Amino acid sequence: MRWEGQSESENVDDRRGFGGGGGYAIGGVGALILIGLALFLGIDPQQLLNPQGGGGPARPGPGGNPQAVQPANPEDEKLAHFSKVIFHDTEIVWDEQFRKLGREYVKPTLVLFTGQVDSACGSASAAMGPFYCGRDSEVYIDLAFYRQMQRKLNSPGEFTRAYVLAHEVGHHVQHLLGYSAIAEKAARIQGEHVRQQMSVRMELQADYFAGVWAHHAQEKFHFLDRGDVESALHAAFEIGDDHLQRKSRGWVVPDSFTHGTSRQRMRWFEKGFETGSVDDARLLIDLEYDNL
Repeated sequence: MRWEGQSESENVDDRRGFGGGGGYAIGGVGALILIGLALFLGIDPQQLLNPQGGGGPARPGPGGNPQAVQPANPEDEKLAHFSKVIFHDTEIVWDEQFRKLGREYVKPTLVLFTGQVDSACGSASAAMGPFYCGRDSEVYIDLAFYRQMQRKLNSPGEFTRAYVLAHEVGHHVQHLLGYSAIAEKAARIQGEHVRQQMSVRMELQADYFAGVWAHHAQEKFHFLDRGDVESALHAAFEIGDDHLQRKSRGWVVPDSFTHGTSRQRMRWFEKGFETGSVDDARLLIDLEYDNL
């Protein structure tokens, strides 16, 4: 993947180096991704309610909680630079796509953090993985997640990391286009079963939007090398609900799915990459459409 030398996003809030203490209340999209990420990390989700703070010197953080200062290292600085560049690429692509729709793309903010972070959707541990909060239009990521992907999911590679960011930006896109509100309304009216279905559909739609971004970014920047798309598809396979559950417990419980199966995640990312069509995302929010 060719990305070096490109501009970074200016919409970045770098909070790295400060790890919070205390528990947290899950909110927003973080609630949807908790189960899957806890499974792939091989831990009980209840453990996330009591994250351990980091060591080292501390200073007061928001609300008076101590935050431990963590020194930067060259690897993290490169990952941060990469994330800011990819985030800027998403801004360029989605700004163009929204203008074609006659709409304005309100840019989100990328928040880099270490260990634990406060958002408008509640406080969150890094164990949750990356997440998007629609209440503040911010994408949150602890850069250590990239290393977790490589070690726990056998998903190395820069485009795999780009897929992760593009997926979270995809949640912002569906928020701006009104799909999030449609899903929330359907779940509120029709009950828990539809809520679970909508959770899966919204995650698959974010995968689809990640593919749409990659389609147009490749046309614009010609940044992909041989094998890059395959690496993203492999990552999508590794984080499918069925695959994660089978690895962690030996059996699968479809009624507990929150993100979709490996096959579904691969299919919708690939479909977005092949078509580049923003409009086709509507299919995923239609409960009568069952060809997931």
